[in-house]
Amino acid sequence: MKTRSIRFAITLLAIMTPPAFAADEVQPVRMGCGLMTFDTVPGWGLGPNGESQIGPTHGAVVIDEAGNIYTSAQIGVFVFSPEGELIRRFLGDEYAQMHDMEIRKEGDGEFIYAARNQHAEGIKFNAHDGAIVLKLKFPEESGLKLEAFNPTAITVAPNGDIFLSDGYASNHIFRYDKDGKYLAHFGKKGNELKEFNTAHGMTLDTRYDPPRLLICDRNHQPKGRLLHYDLDGNFIEEVVTGLGMPTSVSIQGEYVSVPDLHGRLVILDGSNTIIAVLGHNSNPETRVNFNVPQDQWIEGIFSGTHGSYWDAEGNLYIQDWNVSGRLMKLVRVQ
Repeated sequence: MKTRSIRFAITLLAIMTPPAFAADEVQPVRMGCGLMTFDTVPGWGLGPNGESQIGPTHGAVVIDEAGNIYTSAQIGVFVFSPEGELIRRFLGDEYAQMHDMEIRKEGDGEFIYAARNQHAEGIKFNAHDGAIVLKLKFPEESGLKLEAFNPTAITVAPNGDIFLSDGYASNHIFRYDKDGKYLAHFGKKGNELKEFNTAHGMTLDTRYDPPRLLICDRNHQPKGRLLHYDLDGNFIEEVVTGLGMPTSVSIQGEYVSVPDLHGRLVILDGSNTIIAVLGHNSNPETRVNFNVPQDQWIEGIFSGTHGSYWDAEGNLYIQDWNVSGRLMKLVRVQ
C-alpha cells in the first residue's frame, strides 16, 4: 500500500508540473558544417517576458558600422545591439512595409535604402535619426505603362546609382542616379533565360571587379535561381539554379547567404558552390508559412527565411517571414 501511495504521489506531481518551455531554458542548436558552422542564440532580441518586440515580419536585415542590427517589420524599423537589446526604432507610415534594405556609408553618415512594395516606392533615410532624404517613385519618363508598381529590392552602385526592382509587378529593374533621376530600365517578366519571374531580391556582388548585380529570380520555373547582370543591365550568367524560393542575398568576403522561403538558408562560396544549408525545415505544414505563431517556433528550424546579414565576425542575423515577428542570431563557430 505504501509503494502504491508513493507511485501515485509521483504520478500526481508529474501531472501537476508543467513542462519547462521558458525561452531562457531553450538550448542552442548547432547547424551547418565545416567553415559555416553556427550556434543559435535562444531568445535573442526578445522582450523581457520572452515576447517578440517587432510585430509581423516581411522584411530585411542590415548592420551599421557600430555593429547595430536593423530589421524591417510591417510597422517600422527596429534597431538592436549585438546583445539583442532594442535600442531605437522608427515607426509610422513612412517607415512601414520596408521589404528590402541596404545600408551604405556616405560622407560622415550612414544611410539605409529601402524598397517599399506596398507603398510603391524606394526611399533613402539616415540610419541614425531616421530623416528621409530621398524618395523614388515610378518614373513616368520611362514611357512605360504599368498596371502596378511594387518594388521588392534595392541596391546601390559604387558611383551612387540606385537600382530598384519591381519584383512584385512588371519585373523591370529601374536605374536612377544618386539624386533620384531616372536613367534606364531592363528586364521583363517570364521564364526564359534572360527573364525574371519575381525579381525578388538583389544586391551588389562585390566579389567581382567590376562589381555585378546579383539577383534572386524567386519563382522562375521549374526552380528558383540567382543571376548576374552588369551595371548596364546586360545579362551575364546564371549563378546557381535549382533553388527553392530565394528571397534575398547578402555578401561578406567571398561568401553569400541566400534565405529561401522554403525554411532554410543556403551559403555559397567564392565559386558559387553551395557549401552549407542552415535551419532546413522538413515539415511541409510550417515551411513557406507566414502563420507560425511564436509558441510554435522551433529553435534551429526556420519557417520562411526572408532576410539575412553578416556582421564583422561572420555571425548571421536572419529574419523569418512570420506573423509574430521572428529575428534570429547565429554565432559562427570558430
